[in-house]
Amino acid sequence: MAKPARTIEVQALVEELQAGCERSFGHARSMPPGAYTSPEFLSLEERDIFQHEWLCVGRASALKTPGDYLTAHIGAQPIVVLRDEQMQLKAMSNVCLHRMSVLLEGRGNVRRIICPYHAWNYSLDGELRGAPLMDRQEGFCKESYKLPAVRCEEWQGWIYVTLDENAPPVEEQLTELSGLIGAYGMSDYIETFYEEHVWDTNWKILAENFMESYHLPMLHRATVGPHSRLEEMECPPGSPAFNYHWITKEASLPIGNAHPDNTRLTGHWRKTTALLAIYPTHLVTLTPGYFWYLVLQPQGVGRVHIRFGGGLAPEFISDPDANAHMAALKTLLDEVNAEDKRGVEAVFRGVHAPLAKPGHLSHLERPNYDFARYLAKKLGEH
Repeated sequence: MAKPARTIEVQALVEELQAGCERSFGHARSMPPGAYTSPEFLSLEERDIFQHEWLCVGRASALKTPGDYLTAHIGAQPIVVLRDEQMQLKAMSNVCLHRMSVLLEGRGNVRRIICPYHAWNYSLDGELRGAPLMDRQEGFCKESYKLPAVRCEEWQGWIYVTLDENAPPVEEQLTELSGLIGAYGMSDYIETFYEEHVWDTNWKILAENFMESYHLPMLHRATVGPHSRLEEMECPPGSPAFNYHWITKEASLPIGNAHPDNTRLTGHWRKTTALLAIYPTHLVTLTPGYFWYLVLQPQGVGRVHIRFGGGLAPEFISDPDANAHMAALKTLLDEVNAEDKRGVEAVFRGVHAPLAKPGHLSHLERPNYDFARYLAKKLGEH
């Protein structure tokens, strides 16, 4: 299939982004405003990035029993991920094969997938099991219907899906990251809360906000800002599939540091937090005792759907005070999120200004530079 032609305006915008990414980091600037405001630019992202990359849709521990499911979208494609009867993770199209209604919404548990429109119903492996009155149609063959499978893999306890049959396995793309964070044992962390939100900003503005800690002292001056020591933060160069930075600190809550029973982490790692941005939309704060995350999905240039969740390292799950600590953390995270929401929505208003133009990045915004280079490389790759 031929690629749709780009307009002169969006081609110029991509070239401006790519030219900016050719600068050395010492001379790097933020992305051009049109990268956040152009619907055509978003269409390119959906075609060249979202249709081909592995996308996180949640935590595997959230699907505990056969029939547990969660729903998501890859661009315009609704998908469902579930545990089948053998407790294997399966992903498939979440669209009925009859008149194309969406089948399941949200999260839940089912023994069969039943279409809410005409009651066609499917087994947990996607095979059509029932279609009311269709036996009266001579040309109908139930056995010829099965929901299309979607590639689904698990990495470090996270569920990833892709529509690209040729995408290299997740583990292969994130081998370096697995090595960097292996001692944390993130696979065994248990999700204890999950929410969904929609904010009025561009998805990349929120992603970039997560990636850098330069904004902490000001934007979060009422919460975590006073505890942020910018001079001690490390922002190494990123990799093709992710970027990261470290914060070593004495946590205000016991769950921010390693539990006494944690024998995986030693030395300064027992109080080091990793901030991970796994391209394009999976953002994780990983501490020795807990984690929290955002999974982003654009809903047009000015709205982003957010999957927000978090939980505890296994040593804290059975700790008598874990629930109290987690409740205190959740209260803090809610306050931090409210601050971030105000910040990223203000940036989205600002990038529309006629006089807006990219400014120089600080040394603490190395992840933003790497993210822009990722986008510049991917646009036009397929």
